Amino acid sequence: MGKYLIRRLAEMILTLFLIATATFFLLEAVPGDPLTQRAEKLAPAVKDNLYKRYGLDKPMMERYVITMKGIATGNFGESFVYAGQTVQGLIHDRLPVSARLGIQQVLLGITVGLLLGILAAMKRGTLADYLVIVLSVLMISVPHLIFGLLLQKIFAGDLKWFPTIGWPAGKDLWFGGWEYTVLPTLTGCFSYIAAYARLLKTSMLDVIGQDYVLTAESKGLSKGAIIRKHILRNSFIPVITQLPMSIAMCITGSFFIESIFSIPGIGQYYVTAVNNQDLSILMGETVILAGMYIVVLFITDLLYVAVDPRISLTGKNS
Repeated sequence: MGKYLIRRLAEMILTLFLIATATFFLLEAVPGDPLTQRAEKLAPAVKDNLYKRYGLDKPMMERYVITMKGIATGNFGESFVYAGQTVQGLIHDRLPVSARLGIQQVLLGITVGLLLGILAAMKRGTLADYLVIVLSVLMISVPHLIFGLLLQKIFAGDLKWFPTIGWPAGKDLWFGGWEYTVLPTLTGCFSYIAAYARLLKTSMLDVIGQDYVLTAESKGLSKGAIIRKHILRNSFIPVITQLPMSIAMCITGSFFIESIFSIPGIGQYYVTAVNNQDLSILMGETVILAGMYIVVLFITDLLYVAVDPRISLTGKNS
């Protein structure tokens, strides 16, 4: 167990290093720099001082070494576009907004999706099964942008049940201002519902025909007990495989949803940073979010063992 944890930690650090390196050189390959528009009307001496302040006067490899040292110490530097704005401040202010939105989407979407998947698998070939299939195809085919605009027009514009834009802040950031969160949450949860309903249905149908399920039936176990102890438990392994992506999306926010509803989350600011070539913010956000995703993958490996005792962390099947 100890050797496994050490090996995985080394792999996580190496992966994060490679992501940071690739991000740095990809950003360097983009023509221009974030100070071009600000500096074009400045006097040459002022322009030189501006580039010197942000370190853009140094050779690329020297800046690469400085950037890697900053990442190692948790110092990603200051925004090139918004003076005084740092990655740490950005994460502190905007990540909770995106996290609440994502958590609500994931909880609602996965819960409804799993229930529909169970219903479709248990009612295979019936009207309920066909309805779940049609709804899943519809939800996964229509982009978030379209769902968001439709919900916004109908429930905020025509019916006026909810606010058009905005997000709770201050003391209401986590547990208040629910009227602002309903439409964005619904907009983002549809894809989760579709994905998990289809995934669990397919997995359950594969498990239902296995020998151990037939053996349990022959022993006289009730249908509910068979579903809980045998079918669902073994069907959840593919579901856990899908969870890291869902959790990563939950953490990083949704670019389109945050833009449609003017939600001040990290996803919306990431798009702004890309448009403005805000190199330090882009590098910092990319590394931090990649680190979160890598940790989620590690936790997923641990969950495999909890769900299926036959899987061993050391790679030896029990």
